[in-house]
Amino acid sequence: MQNHTTSNFTINNHTKVMKLTFMAMMVALGVIISPILRVEGMCPMAHLINVTCAVFIGPYYGFLTALIISILRMSFLGIPPLAITGQVFGVFLAGMLYRLSHGKLIWAFLGEVIGTGIIGAIISYPVMTYIWGRTGLTWFFYVPSFIAGTLIGGSLGFILLSKMQKAGLVAKFQAALGSTVYNGIDSYANDAIGIAVFGFIGYLLVLVIIHNFIPNPTPAMNAMKYVVLFGCFLGGAVYYLKHKTTGRKSITA
Repeated sequence: MQNHTTSNFTINNHTKVMKLTFMAMMVALGVIISPILRVEGMCPMAHLINVTCAVFIGPYYGFLTALIISILRMSFLGIPPLAITGQVFGVFLAGMLYRLSHGKLIWAFLGEVIGTGIIGAIISYPVMTYIWGRTGLTWFFYVPSFIAGTLIGGSLGFILLSKMQKAGLVAKFQAALGSTVYNGIDSYANDAIGIAVFGFIGYLLVLVIIHNFIPNPTPAMNAMKYVVLFGCFLGGAVYYLKHKTTGRKSITA
């Protein structure tokens, strides 16, 4: 009985050390890569970290990790309180929706978009106005940039985790970190969603290029962002239907 208790104590300690080590790695990575592509109100790499933490360590530890990253970014990089409002709500909602959906990655992605892109963006208004002293803001001032950031970073996180899940690595990481292990959804469904979310990245990329590097874009050029978005969505739908039909034929055979 004593040996069994000692064994459980050792396993629990090992799991805690693994989880704390993972959190420390995510904090370091989050602080280091956050300046990449960053402008005020948009930090795509933070959302990549958020989705990853939501899946691997859940909403509570993910929230703590995001909070530490935000505080360090404010302390050492001079980032305004947007560092907090633009990260902690997204990771918590992403982790909760991932858990409630029993391990569907798309819900972690959507939780990040809603939690940061809408909830965090709206809360940023009173924080930046009454605490930071910014003027001329509205309740929805940060919504477009926050959503753009979450779509870029969240999409990258979703695609990365989809590939890891396909290789069976997500469940292994969750088990090693003492988190609830989920089997997730079929890999071809993840791949199809991954193709579709690339449309968001392509849409924003085309939008940035046209508005910043082309002085007088033609209507055809302006329409390119919609072509890219629709093309990726269509590609994802075709990929899903093709593999779903193949899977049914294999089962029937």
